[in-house]
Amino acid sequence: MSLFAWLRPASASLTPEQQQRRDRLPAPAPLGECSLRQQRWVVLDLETSGLNLNRDQVLSIGAVVIEDGAIDFSQQFERTLLRVDHKLSPSVLIHGLGPSAIAAGCDPAQALLDFMEFVGDSPVLAFHAPFDQHMLGRALKDSLGYRLQHSFMDIAELAPLLCPQANIREAGLDDWIDWFKLQVGERHHAAADALATAELALILFSRARQQQIHSPLNLQQRLNQWKRRQQAPSF
Repeated sequence: MSLFAWLRPASASLTPEQQQRRDRLPAPAPLGECSLRQQRWVVLDLETSGLNLNRDQVLSIGAVVIEDGAIDFSQQFERTLLRVDHKLSPSVLIHGLGPSAIAAGCDPAQALLDFMEFVGDSPVLAFHAPFDQHMLGRALKDSLGYRLQHSFMDIAELAPLLCPQANIREAGLDDWIDWFKLQVGERHHAAADALATAELALILFSRARQQQIHSPLNLQQRLNQWKRRQQAPSF
């Protein structure tokens, strides 16, 4: 039995070719001391059938890559709508996802394999990253028997850390877009939201360098320190 066989639930029914692709996925790299500019980042946005972490499903995946200090438009990922088998909440209409579009979605295992090959060993950025990390991790476990172990960093936490003068700690993505006066043509669509998040991330990386934060590891350490201060009781 493979060392990782215990990670693969019996519900993950894959073809031999899909199993080979899953087994060839690279191990995630830890956050290191290279410069923020040198690091390849995958900026992720998911559209889901709702906000229930244990019941709702991933409907679509959008992602872009930040590399060499810029958004690399030659590296973009979008999978229209993962197919789901139960009746969806009307809330999905906010994403423009009608029943015919959802029914035409690609096979979840195929889409998730494509995405993880796109991610490679890179760390992931997302707005409200714990939600995306949990939903993606559950989808990967259910469809591929794969355990997600990549580093995730939350733009919703980095923004107030690096821009305390904004005084909008509990802000959503739209609030930060407005605060930085970003021109975003489309929202509530996975690919478009990933691009907006990537634009925000580039501004934050610039602010980080101004504050003598130069590496992904240093940024994570500074974020951890900030979160501990936020959680400390005040007297």
